[in-house]
Amino acid sequence: MGTRGREAILCFISIFWFLSSANALLSPKGVNFEVQALIGIKASLDDPHGVLDNWDGDAVDPCSWTMVTCSAESLVVGLGTPSQNLSGSLSPSIGNLTNLQIVLLQNNNISGSIPPEIGRLSKLHTLDLSNNFFNGEIPPSLGHLRTLQYLRLNNNSLSEVLPLSLANMSQLAFLDLSYNNLTAPVPRILAKTFNIVGNPLICARGTESDCHGVAMMPMSMNLNNTQALPSGRPKTHKMALAFGLSLGCLCVIMIAFGLFLWWRHRQNQQMFFDVKDRHHEEVYLGNVKRFQFRELQIATNNFSSKSILGKGGFGNVYKGILPDGTVAAVKRLNDGNAIGGEIQFQTEVEMISLAVHRNLLRLYGFCITPTERLLVYPYMSNGSVASRLKGKPVLDWGTRKQIALGAARGLLYLHEQCDPKIIHRDVKAANILLDDCCEAVVGDFGLAKLLDHQDSHVTTAVRGTVGHIAPEYLSTGQSSEKTDVFGFGILLLELITGQRALEFGKAANQKGAMLDWVKKIHQEKKLELLVDKDLKNNYDRIELEEMVQVALLCTQYLPGHRPKMSEVLRMLEGDGLAERWEASQRDDTTKCKLHGFSSSDRYSDLTDDSSLLVQAIELSGPR
Repeated sequence: MGTRGREAILCFISIFWFLSSANALLSPKGVNFEVQALIGIKASLDDPHGVLDNWDGDAVDPCSWTMVTCSAESLVVGLGTPSQNLSGSLSPSIGNLTNLQIVLLQNNNISGSIPPEIGRLSKLHTLDLSNNFFNGEIPPSLGHLRTLQYLRLNNNSLSEVLPLSLANMSQLAFLDLSYNNLTAPVPRILAKTFNIVGNPLICARGTESDCHGVAMMPMSMNLNNTQALPSGRPKTHKMALAFGLSLGCLCVIMIAFGLFLWWRHRQNQQMFFDVKDRHHEEVYLGNVKRFQFRELQIATNNFSSKSILGKGGFGNVYKGILPDGTVAAVKRLNDGNAIGGEIQFQTEVEMISLAVHRNLLRLYGFCITPTERLLVYPYMSNGSVASRLKGKPVLDWGTRKQIALGAARGLLYLHEQCDPKIIHRDVKAANILLDDCCEAVVGDFGLAKLLDHQDSHVTTAVRGTVGHIAPEYLSTGQSSEKTDVFGFGILLLELITGQRALEFGKAANQKGAMLDWVKKIHQEKKLELLVDKDLKNNYDRIELEEMVQVALLCTQYLPGHRPKMSEVLRMLEGDGLAERWEASQRDDTTKCKLHGFSSSDRYSDLTDDSSLLVQAIELSGPR
């Protein structure tokens, strides 16, 4: 066979393989099974805030939908709609999302039964249905989820007997069934952290012979070794036994208190949720792993300067190769002793680990020692937006627009869809990372809380990057979600110009930062002067005008006049911008003048060389 013949066959095989893989998720009618399943879930829910509005049944794939996280292979691996006031029921079609790893539906008003089809999600490792109105039994099919590590069903109206199949969940590290209407007997749960308080029908008065726990069980009690009390003993025996148990408990408490004092004296490490893998010292919280410090030392070549990916106010970021071969980014936080105790750090890590969105940087794991705090993230092969704006090849206009939309979706999730909401406080191009497909991923969104557990909601010192800091934060130290909106507006201008905020102002010989110069050019209707010279004429003039208007709305002097991130995203998508811009122009005279000075002048005064060193640096001090 000739060379051309072999090439033709290879080409045919390649095309056939591609088409086969592309059709793997399609039904005979050409409908994506995951799209079909998600639309089934949407149909059974009442969505008062419209958070699922962009779930389109005609879509080819659901990876651009809100609340949906996809893998690199465009498979749905995460579904998270916490605290969205959703009601209705959970559709059995969730069982068709067989690649799901994380399901977060906590703090809603969903009722009905838990669909047994969840038992088909063989890859699931985190399931949180807490604080809803689910009723009926816990499906025995949950016992099929052998990879499940984190399960919360607390604060619902679940009833019936606990299924014996729960004893088969060998990987389960955390289980919370508290505050339901469950009844005895309780199977021998393998989870090391197990909460069952608030179920009055379990072990009522100690008469259930098959029960292996008590109604007011502490969070970390291990049920496997607790033995049932035989019934029918004489009353005197019961009194003697009660006295003996009381005395024994008192001794245990005294010993525990002594050990606690010894621990405080030695300043040894605390246990993290008291969860250990049976065979080695790996600790997991949901989908987050606890690394040993030695592991990260080896992964980063002892934190070699050659492994540094970036430096910032929080610490250095190192490229590392984990023991399983995964390439990761290891952030070594500055001044580990000042961050606070392990309990506070543990709480923040748990909160960050449950903030799951395709436009947020996912947390792989963490490491704690008496002097070190480290966080482990996925490695972003395309670096930050700041580095790519200076690099080659040039980011085209369409990619810049997609970066803006992705960053807006990530911040929207933090502000309006996360419980509790998270304020980033340092939104800038250097903190927006790009994955293999140049999808925007908001980074460092949890570090403000990690470093702030002892601060009040009003900070005492400013931290951030000059040129990106909102005027009210710069002058008073008070921050809110509108502080992030201001930073996002500056990010839009950086995407348009290809320059850092302060660099642009200096190059144009202006007094303040980029914002003053942009306002002047916009008034003169010379927007082409703003566009990154590397783009030449390859950009959309209408989108440029719209993006500049959104940036100016986001950077208004008074925080109350700035839009919310949900409004920002809609305007970037072309919805409602004209009306909002027209209204802002009508009110411009009254809202931009304070005691005879324009808002632009007042902001320039705050960033003037005479009051601050106007450099693109990060300010020190607690956030």
